[in-house]
Amino acid sequence: MPRLNPLAAALYALPLAVMAAPAPSSHLSPLESMRLERTAKRVTIMRDKWGIAHVYGKTDADAVFGMLYAQAEDDFKRIELNFINAMGRLAEVEGEKALYQDLRMKLFITPEQLQAQYKESPPWLKKLMVAWADGLNFYLHKHPEVKPRLLTRFEPWMALSFSEGSIGGDIETIDVRQLEAFYGKQPKPTLAFKGSDLDLEPAGSNGFAIAPALTKSGHALLMINPHTSFYFRPEIHVSSNEGLNAYGAVTWGQFFVYQGFNDRLGWMHTSGGGDVIDEYLETVSEKDGKFFYKYGAGERPLTVREIRLPYKTAGGMAEKRVTAYFTHRGPVVREQDGKWVSVALMNEPLKALTQSFIRTKARNYAQFYKAMELRTNSSNNTVYADADGNIAYFHGNFIPVRDPSFNFTKPVDGSNPATDWKGLHAVKDTIQLFNPKNGWIQNTNNWPFSAAGAYSPRPQDYPAYMSMNPENARGIHAVRVLQNRKDFTIESLIAAAYDSQMTAFEPLLPLLVRAYDEAPASDLVKASLTEQITLLRDWDMRYTLTSIPTSLAIFWLQDMVKTHGPAAKAQDMLVLDYLATQVTPRQRLEALNRASDKLQSDFGSWKTPWGEINRFQRLTGDIVQPFDDSKPSIPVPFASGNWGALAAYGMVSAPRTKRIYGERGNSFVAAVEFGPRIRARSILAGGQSGDPASKHFNDQAEMYARGEFKDVLFYKEDIEKNLERKYAPGE
Repeated sequence: MPRLNPLAAALYALPLAVMAAPAPSSHLSPLESMRLERTAKRVTIMRDKWGIAHVYGKTDADAVFGMLYAQAEDDFKRIELNFINAMGRLAEVEGEKALYQDLRMKLFITPEQLQAQYKESPPWLKKLMVAWADGLNFYLHKHPEVKPRLLTRFEPWMALSFSEGSIGGDIETIDVRQLEAFYGKQPKPTLAFKGSDLDLEPAGSNGFAIAPALTKSGHALLMINPHTSFYFRPEIHVSSNEGLNAYGAVTWGQFFVYQGFNDRLGWMHTSGGGDVIDEYLETVSEKDGKFFYKYGAGERPLTVREIRLPYKTAGGMAEKRVTAYFTHRGPVVREQDGKWVSVALMNEPLKALTQSFIRTKARNYAQFYKAMELRTNSSNNTVYADADGNIAYFHGNFIPVRDPSFNFTKPVDGSNPATDWKGLHAVKDTIQLFNPKNGWIQNTNNWPFSAAGAYSPRPQDYPAYMSMNPENARGIHAVRVLQNRKDFTIESLIAAAYDSQMTAFEPLLPLLVRAYDEAPASDLVKASLTEQITLLRDWDMRYTLTSIPTSLAIFWLQDMVKTHGPAAKAQDMLVLDYLATQVTPRQRLEALNRASDKLQSDFGSWKTPWGEINRFQRLTGDIVQPFDDSKPSIPVPFASGNWGALAAYGMVSAPRTKRIYGERGNSFVAAVEFGPRIRARSILAGGQSGDPASKHFNDQAEMYARGEFKDVLFYKEDIEKNLERKYAPGE
């Protein structure tokens, strides 16, 4: 590097916070380029034979710089889209259709708010945010052929817009159609039934922890099994001389490992927890053109804020302006029965980002617990294991204190001050487990009351709002594969997590067989189903590639959900409970008849093996994958988590093909043993790279479809033995 002139030397001496926000530009200035080149020389990226980036930096900030540079190499467009969406700027690239999705985000965050929080950040975190922006900007500087859709320059404060593991987090629970009906000044639409909660592969995850007493090695084990959109999180390893050494899944564009482990402990987040979002029915009046809402014996003025919503058109850019309204609890998001509805939810980006990063550096349970005390992980449970032999479970983290006499599962009276939140529950008062005597913990986005078998928490010990989800078919399945077992290994834990049973059929299939047996012999529908019932009667309710009854049963249950799901929703019943108790024997047989006809029509025979129907296909690097029955694909045995399959696999987009192509479910999966040396195995859906020209675009697909895991290369000597490339950013 050339000798620095006095101006450049002064620039290097400036605090990072001073240099954090240069004027927006798609190009680096010469001085900035020199600064980032110097940073890059302190970073080493080692790509192993799977293309996984192992990033090493002198400081945490150096490691973050390299981490973002490596992510951008693998899939810059996913990084950019995540932050376009997180900052409420999607309409600027997608057009008017995304206006109210943008409004939903901008009701909660603004650049000014995030910039103010950035200024208030502690110096160590500012350094990380600067490094985050630097890594992305340096990538764009070194790759002028990459043309961003919108974000040509990343600023440090932008990292605060996406501070948890999911895009938008709790904000995405707000219904965009209702938001548009209120702020778009349109007649309120009747929200037509769009399908039941079981129509699509559920978002969520499985997490298992096994105590040393039940393992063959005498070391704790952790199963990390997110169920996300495929390619939503890549695999990465990031390490520094300041104690950072985290491996796992990182959501594109974030600088913390979201679900993973370090050399001492591991954490797995599953969606769920307690009630963290509440709606309030506001009694609003207008006086002299101003709006007020009733609160106690008086009224308060609604806060008014004009929100700009730029959007792309065929002829250039246009803009819509919306006047948004806020109570002391949060923004107004819809109208119901003549009242406005405001919403309260967690909105602490600075604390959330802090918690997300510091937990990755925790060395023991006490330090991990201290990170949890920030209480900003609002939408997740946490399953934990460590090298000291501890296993633990936290059901949620951000839990507002409420008056339990109100039913907060529905909108409550906003005029009554008693419905206000009264601070947050201390972590010690939330639903938790620490080293339960049974020796295992599980969560599948279900309730916590089966998390440790007989040693699970008891519902009567907690307010109802602390646990919102019911038991589910995966939870029943998880208990079954974990209880009364010992001598677990990584391999046997993976086998348990991939057990092929589909527990949802256990109460339902006997009802179908009984409906057939009890139908009169003269019934023409019965006569047409004899062979199908014979197969289903003998079926073990396990999926395999060659299984015909798997195809038949899944198409039957899909038809039942489609046909009877609206009635279940109207009666506020869980769909599977409704199907078990409210559907008539005749309706069960008719659904099987329709399922047989669909299989016959789509595949030429209702006797089609499951592997001919259920496929994995990755054709392009597009965010939304196209599927084509005429193009090559791989058979996959797994099934939807809706049916109790632990290795979840399902389609979420509207079907345009006859075959089922996976889009959500098992994505990044890892099993970890916390001995003196970490031992771990993992698998990704497809591969690490989003570039179809890369050999790592689809190099794990066949293994993924077989449920076959690769060895995690955690130590430098092992990475060196399996090294594909070693370089500094920019080389």
